[in-house]
Amino acid sequence: MNPHISLPRPTGGPSNFGSTAPSSRNEGLRMPRFFKRLFKFPQMDFEMAIWEMTSLIITPKKVFRSIYYHKQTKNTWHRPDPSFTYLLSAFLLLTSLAWGFAYADGFGPTLHITMTFIFLHFLLLSLLIATLFYFLVGRLLGPGVKGLPGRRRQGLFDLGQGEGAGELEFGYCWDVAIRAFVPIWVFLYVVQFLLMPVVATKHWVSLLIGNSLYLVALNYYFIITFLGYNALPFLHHTELLLAPIAVCTILWFTSLFGLNLPKHLAPVLWAGAKLRKDV
Repeated sequence: MNPHISLPRPTGGPSNFGSTAPSSRNEGLRMPRFFKRLFKFPQMDFEMAIWEMTSLIITPKKVFRSIYYHKQTKNTWHRPDPSFTYLLSAFLLLTSLAWGFAYADGFGPTLHITMTFIFLHFLLLSLLIATLFYFLVGRLLGPGVKGLPGRRRQGLFDLGQGEGAGELEFGYCWDVAIRAFVPIWVFLYVVQFLLMPVVATKHWVSLLIGNSLYLVALNYYFIITFLGYNALPFLHHTELLLAPIAVCTILWFTSLFGLNLPKHLAPVLWAGAKLRKDV
């Protein structure tokens, strides 16, 4: 499936969350385009979002190549299109219903699982991680965060694309966070659900399979995070973002001596469902 890239609008401007440049008359009154388009479904590029979700598992590097198009045409690294957020939320809704029907006791626990999957695991955690990376990556690996002390590089990193060309945008950190959540959803919400009859047994092979799912999901998460920030030309030493992979691998190897990750994490992840009795 080839992604559809819409033509640029003539109202593009610099922004930290994909907003258009406000004029002197209505400065401070204009909302970021991301929020203005929250309910304008005909303007959302769901075809592009589907292509990105597929590519994030197969060829994740391709997903972040289009950011240069947005920087050239809209003067922002961030894509002010909530289609990806809506699409992944819809998939999490379907996944939560499957978990609820299989392991929850009634409508209440199923609703609890649905709210936990979408609003806690996906939206809230992505927001917290995006905020954390906005300040840490901006200060430690890039030109800094506007208004805060940190590393700021002048001249050499002026890309000649307007004011703010070398500044890390919070909206872009959000883009990276929600896209890195895709392998978490695939391996821990879908594959683990399908393999739960095997993972829930007390054999060592079940421990190996279950713990390996968490290793693959987390390592994929950090790889996509690295690729997202590595695509920005004004960030440096982004390979440091791959350091958690070594930590996760060591913890995974240690866990094979008897720590069953699905047994301890699944009851929390699945929001107190009946799975607590089965694992």
